[in-house]
Amino acid sequence: MRDRILARIRRSLEHRPQPALPEPLVLPALPRAEALDIFSERLMGNGGEVVRLEQLEAAQEWLARFAQTFAGVAVGRTVPSELHPRLPVLPPEEAPLGISWALGAVAETGTVILSSQEGRRTQLLPPSHLVFVPASKVYASLEEALGALKAELPSALGLHSGPSKSADIGQIMVKGVHGPGRLVVALLLDE
Repeated sequence: MRDRILARIRRSLEHRPQPALPEPLVLPALPRAEALDIFSERLMGNGGEVVRLEQLEAAQEWLARFAQTFAGVAVGRTVPSELHPRLPVLPPEEAPLGISWALGAVAETGTVILSSQEGRRTQLLPPSHLVFVPASKVYASLEEALGALKAELPSALGLHSGPSKSADIGQIMVKGVHGPGRLVVALLLDE
């Protein structure tokens, strides 16, 4: 019975034209400065914020000023200790700020690539999320990023292209519904 049904379906589809699939988009590798500019432009276009930090000391000074407005923090497992702010450490569900270390970023979409090993709760539960990204890990495309990161890819990735937002109810855009309402990316230029 099954074979008969499938045969009828195949016969009915024989005369239909085959759809032409578009060629895969292949972006050339971009010079680092151009990739950083495109990444910043796209992320800010998605509602995110970008800060460029020249060296570790500058990152620490900026973080100290930035963190002053928060009462506590949840820090991802892979964030270097030098980039932990002097704030009370809170569980992600109570922390107003979450800090993560990105595996990389994608210029064409303004996306940060986060590892599930970092701690998904830290990435999703605090209302503000700060992500540190080494400038050397900003790639032109997702395909390039995944190829370069192949050896260190975890079982799951988080791809964040701006603050969480949804217009599911009444076609009104609301931020922070399914995750942080604020995404700040700190590009570390000396990495």
